[in-house]
Amino acid sequence: MERPSLEFNLPDTHEEGKLYVVDSLNNLNKKKVCPAESQHSLAEEDNTGVTGERKKKSNAGNQRLFFVTFVLTLTISLALVSFVIFLIFQTRNEVDQISSRLLSEKKNIEELKKLNNIILKHLNQSRVKE
Repeated sequence: MERPSLEFNLPDTHEEGKLYVVDSLNNLNKKKVCPAESQHSLAEEDNTGVTGERKKKSNAGNQRLFFVTFVLTLTISLALVSFVIFLIFQTRNEVDQISSRLLSEKKNIEELKKLNNIILKHLNQSRVKE
C-alpha cells in the first residue's frame, strides 16, 4: 500500500500564486480536520472586520467594568479602614476613662484602708482603757 505523499510538487509560480496555493491547502486542511458544526465559527473568524469591532467593544466594556469594580473596591476599603480607625480611637478613649476610674477607685480604697486602720487603733485603745 502506498501512502499518499504530503508533499506536493508545485510548479514554480510567482509569490502570489504560492500564497494562494498554501492558503487553499490550509482551507482544505481546515475542512478535513474540523467537523461540520465548527465550519460556521471558522467562517465567522474570517470576517475579522465584524468580530474585530465586537472584540473592541467587548474589551472596552470589560475595561469599564474592571474600572468600576476597582473604584468600588477602593471606596469600600477606604470606608472600612476609616471605620476601623474610628473604632480604635473610641476604644482608646474608653480605656482611658476606665483607667482613670480605676485610679480614682484605688485612691478611695487606700483612704478607706487608712480610715479602717485609724478606727481599729481607736477601738483597740478604748478596749485597753476599759
